[in-house]
Amino acid sequence: MNLKKSSAALLVAAALAAGAASAQTVRIGNQGDALSMDPHSLNESLQLTVTGNVYEPLVARDRNLKLVPGLATSWKQTSPTVWRFELRKGVEFHDGTPFTADDVLFTFARAAGEGSDMKSYVNDVKDVRKVNSHTVEVETKGPFPILPDVLSLLYIMSKKWCEDNQATRPVDRRKGIENAASFRANGTGPFRLRERQPNVKTTFQRNGNYWGKIEGNVVNVEYTPIGNDATRVAALLSGQVDVIEPVPLQDVARINASGKSKVMQGPELRTIFLGMDQKRDELLYSNVKGKNPFKDKRVRQAFYQAIDIQGIQRTVMRGASAPTALMVGPGINGFDPAMNTRLPFDAEASKKLLAEAGYPNGFEVTLNCPNDRYVNDGNICQAVAANLARVGVKINLQAETKGTYFPKILRRDTSFYMLGWTPGTYDSHNALNALMRCVDDSGSGQFNLGSYCNPKVDELTKQIQSETDKAKRDAMIREAFKIHADDVGHLPLHQQALAWGVANNVTLAQLADNFMPFRYMSVK
Repeated sequence: MNLKKSSAALLVAAALAAGAASAQTVRIGNQGDALSMDPHSLNESLQLTVTGNVYEPLVARDRNLKLVPGLATSWKQTSPTVWRFELRKGVEFHDGTPFTADDVLFTFARAAGEGSDMKSYVNDVKDVRKVNSHTVEVETKGPFPILPDVLSLLYIMSKKWCEDNQATRPVDRRKGIENAASFRANGTGPFRLRERQPNVKTTFQRNGNYWGKIEGNVVNVEYTPIGNDATRVAALLSGQVDVIEPVPLQDVARINASGKSKVMQGPELRTIFLGMDQKRDELLYSNVKGKNPFKDKRVRQAFYQAIDIQGIQRTVMRGASAPTALMVGPGINGFDPAMNTRLPFDAEASKKLLAEAGYPNGFEVTLNCPNDRYVNDGNICQAVAANLARVGVKINLQAETKGTYFPKILRRDTSFYMLGWTPGTYDSHNALNALMRCVDDSGSGQFNLGSYCNPKVDELTKQIQSETDKAKRDAMIREAFKIHADDVGHLPLHQQALAWGVANNVTLAQLADNFMPFRYMSVK
């Protein structure tokens, strides 16, 4: 018997047993866990949806993903580069500390500081000023008409709590540095963190002093990571949990036929892609010495054309994906279906390109991949490895839990990697700024982990940020995406579909960004 697996199964069983159902308790089983309770430590949707139940932004989104007042009741531009935010009065953090402008100034500085993974959300902010206790001004480096959209994922923290608990700097996932904010939380949101047991169970309790409306009736939420697909499905069907995410695609029909649960499915805004190190002079984790094959566009294109994306859609994703040629999908402002045409799958063309680049027999390289973050992520990487093997490229697949995967790739300790991205602003500028802009210390290109760099894309990204004329702006977005596609800057794969398993007595809101707000949950 595998003692490690056996211990993990016992931990899951114990966590589930401890969470005996009560009338207003929802028990969630997810394939992964939030890596921290610190809202600035990891710019990843699972992390942000979990912490977003405890913490809140100035500008929020409703169940239709429309901008609505959050901790700011209103906002307006007072000049092309200055925004004024009127803050909500009478709001308290969970420890009873009043929310004021000082917390906003502190949060902006913290998110821009060392260890933060949210730098790209504030990298174009020049200054944040306190006008009075409940009014702030945010000055940007240039006109920034989508600033409210950008701030919808910047969660506000208590200055006093962070100072009292030595948590003024974010938990740094790259260095493995923890602090109090990783295991405790003090937000203003509709739910309080009650208990945190990383990778075992995290529990939340309804905030009875919440300033806003909580639409659902749920009082307690128990969140349990269940990595094994079969165990997660069994927990739903046996009534040990009420919600699972994601549903393994092969189990959709069985859950729908159970009479006890149903599968909620819908399109997701996330794009799954592969990135390549295009910066180092010698590729890491490869048998090629003294040079970097990925610096050659022909090699990148060879990899692209070797991937049988239709085969992956059919066999690995069971039809629940939409192959893409772009780094953003439908539902994101700037997406142009006319541009969404992939390079053809052509193994012979790949072999020819590799030979022209000086690799007639291919080469060897490691592919880093999570196995508990995206839908069938490990299986997708296996399929990609098999595709590339047919053109002579030997892939050493390193698939691992996201708890070790993300710190590794965020250190750029990788040559070839998988990533999924949902633009938090629902605008193409977000993907351009985070994934395709040249990397700098301010947060530009923060998730451009292969360091793709084209100065023209950079220039267009800055112009897109400031342009208020929609037609001009959309034309710039198309131009930037065309340059990136012509460069084969990344290898886009597909948009995956959402699939959540939900007990028949539970209602919730399934958002296209894969967020799961507890405030919309009810138990019948």
